[in-house]
Amino acid sequence: MKDYQSFIASKKPRPVAVGIDPPALNSGLFDFQAACVDFALRQGRCGLYLDTGLGKTYCQLEWADKAMRASNGRALILTPLAVARQIEREAHARGYDARVIRDQSEARTGINIVNYDRLDKIDPAAFGAVSLDEASILKSFTGSTTRALIAAFAGHRFKMAATATPAPNDHMELGQQAEFLGIMPSNEMLMRWFISDQTEMGRYRLKSHGEADFWQWMAGWSRMAQSPDDLGFDGSRFVLPALAITRHRATYGEVKPIEGSLFTLDTSATAIHDVKRQTAANRADKAAELVAADTCAWVVWCDTDYEADELAKRLPDAVEVRGSMTIERKEENLAAFASGDARVIITKPSVAGMGLNWQHCARMVFVGRSFSYEAWYQAVRRCWRFGQTRPVEAHIIVAEGEDQIGRVIDRKAADHATMKQSMALAMQNALSAKSDRLVAYDPKHKGRIPAWLRSVA
Repeated sequence: MKDYQSFIASKKPRPVAVGIDPPALNSGLFDFQAACVDFALRQGRCGLYLDTGLGKTYCQLEWADKAMRASNGRALILTPLAVARQIEREAHARGYDARVIRDQSEARTGINIVNYDRLDKIDPAAFGAVSLDEASILKSFTGSTTRALIAAFAGHRFKMAATATPAPNDHMELGQQAEFLGIMPSNEMLMRWFISDQTEMGRYRLKSHGEADFWQWMAGWSRMAQSPDDLGFDGSRFVLPALAITRHRATYGEVKPIEGSLFTLDTSATAIHDVKRQTAANRADKAAELVAADTCAWVVWCDTDYEADELAKRLPDAVEVRGSMTIERKEENLAAFASGDARVIITKPSVAGMGLNWQHCARMVFVGRSFSYEAWYQAVRRCWRFGQTRPVEAHIIVAEGEDQIGRVIDRKAADHATMKQSMALAMQNALSAKSDRLVAYDPKHKGRIPAWLRSVA
């Protein structure tokens, strides 16, 4: 029996630790942050999934500092454009030797921070440790880019994938991160624990009998938490203030159906965009009215350039950040809003919706939304995050036909809540060592030998 149990245990995938025994860590880390960094350094290759405001960046910096000292003295943090300078400021404030670089010629000893779009200007072999900040961005890359990123750092001993929001039911993302870290190929992960969802092309769902085992495997190479409570620490310091979501319907005249459609309330993506274009000015009017009625800082989120154009006409004192701007101008406008020099910012979740800390702002308005739950979640969490001291107001201005977007986002929000519960339970089991205990086989049923077999005997 013991041999059989050992055989079963040997078949269970177990991430191999390739890291170091951590030296003394920065005394400024919270207890749960120090525990995460300690685990990540011991593993060497680790996923860090801490919810917004729990200090994911601080953990990355401390891990990078210790990992690069144990390798060749250079660490690399890859990050979205909008976040690079913010990480640099946080690093300097905490005493780390770090800088944003544009290409390999600017790299030197210490922590080097570079935008994902400059990966081709970097020599991966020059860095002993690498961390992917906002690692969920992997799923936004083309297949060839993702493969190139995985291949570029395949031989590295110290690797981290950090993000606050592994996407609900987008398990391909978790597979890509596991493969980047060298834990398991993504296709093997899908084959082992998932089944193709026949209701939606390209979507996978966990096999019901494998769900617990999957999250136990995740807990073996990552740390996941939406509160320090999930890691066995006191979470009373990290209670979010209230979030009030208010929906407004824009006032407008008759909306014309798109050409070739018999119905105004066509819910196809093409029809929704057509309605949004027709009502952009009216929705911008409502947004401007809300911003003018409150002297606080505001984030005005939009989904398209034509919405941004209408908003800019009505909010002339606002700074704007859009994809077509130069890197320098984007950084300048983001810094102006973060410092309070600009009261209002107009931008898109796809441009500035990840990684930024805007706890100084507690008001936001969505003039347009996409079907992406992650874009919505990340945008809200720029302000509604740990460290925010005021109740946060999120206003949504919708046009006729956009209700479908809200229903899809609500469904994905429920999926995400379920996913977080599973992740939290896996962490609790891993930390209490229950995940590694095998239940002894204790047969209760006595089989009956059939008559024909007894006669032969």
